[in-house]
Formats: sequence, C-alpha cells, structure tokens
Amino acid sequence: MPIDPLDVGRSYEAVIRVNSQSGKGGVSYLLEQEHGIELPRRLSIEFSQVVQEVAERTGKEITSQMIYQAFSDEYLEKRMPFGLVSHRLSSEPESPKVTLEAIVETDGSRQTLKGEGNGPLAAFIKSLAAAGHDVEIIDYHEHSRGQGADAEAIAYVEVRIDGKAVFGVGTDESITSASMKGCSALLIVITPSSLSQRT
Repeated sequence: MPIDPLDVGRSYEAVIRVNSQSGKGGVSYLLEQEHGIELPRRLSIEFSQVVQEVAERTGKEITSQMIYQAFSDEYLEKRMPFGLVSHRLSSEPESPKVTLEAIVETDGSRQTLKGEGNGPLAAFIKSLAAAGHDVEIIDYHEHSRGQGADAEAIAYVEVRIDGKAVFGVGTDESITSASMKGCSALLIVITPSSLSQRT
C-alpha cells in the first residue's frame, strides 16, 4: 500500500476488500485472521475460485462471514450422500502399523472398509485402495484452531483418487478424528457400487 493505514486512522484489516476481481491473498488472510483457518497454498488457490463465483453471483463485496460460510459449505458440510459414520483404530504392541475399520454411508446404505497403514490416514487410504481405487496422498496439513480447552484441530487432506485431485477438510477436538473427517470428503468421488464391494 502507498501509505500506512495508521496515518489515516485505519488498521490493515479494515482495508481488506474481497470482490470478483480479488486474488487468493485477501481471502486466505481473512480466513486466517478472523476464523483461524490457515489454508495450504493449493487449497487457497482452489477456494479463491469458489469465492469469486460467489462474488460474481451476488454482485457484492464479500464479507469475512460470507467467505467462512462459503468455505464451510464447500469443505466442511459437503458430506451427503456420502459420509464417514464412525471409525475404529487398533494396533498390536510394538508394531508401527495400525488397523482401521471405517463405516461409511452412501445414499442411506452403510458399508465397512478396512485397511492397515503406518497411521490412521494411511490406513484409510489403504482401505480405499483395497476397494479398487488408485489413491495417492499429495499433501497433508494440520493445525489447532483456537486456544485452551476450546481449541479444535483442523486437518487438510489432498489426494489424487482415480486420477482426480481432491481436497478434504475436517475439524474435531481430536487431530485423528479431524483427519478422518477430512478423508470422508474424499468419498464424494467414489461410487456406491464400488464401495458395496467391501460390504
């Protein structure tokens, strides 16, 4: 900026404006500063396109709350008709491997997926691969959101599944559960018929 906002009695946050011409920087800044969401770079690029679509559709300047609502609608609430119902982890003493049993729901029908890996996320990916899907983890980020007893974990999962890059985001008090919820978003690109093979 050509001047310091303090020179005219303003703060930097007060001059952040987001509209259909805005880039990813302003969107990511507002999400981080006002909602504690630190988007990985590639997710930031993808989500900025979502915000631009909202701006073009409404023809208005986009507020911080509108940005958060768009993020929630796109990544946190977009579960049905596919979703993760529950999961159970187990491991043997002195073994680095964990076994995952996950119950997923597709159009009201529940199936069980099983997999083993070096961690919960790896085990879930293995369970999808066992169901016949070519799955590759591209990137993973996690951080806490908030402070103290009210803090929650947020996990960002990026995978390539059946040749398509997909982002999943999950939040929970437990980082393990947050990553699993992020993974459940990946079920959107999996057909019920292919999952039913694992029933």
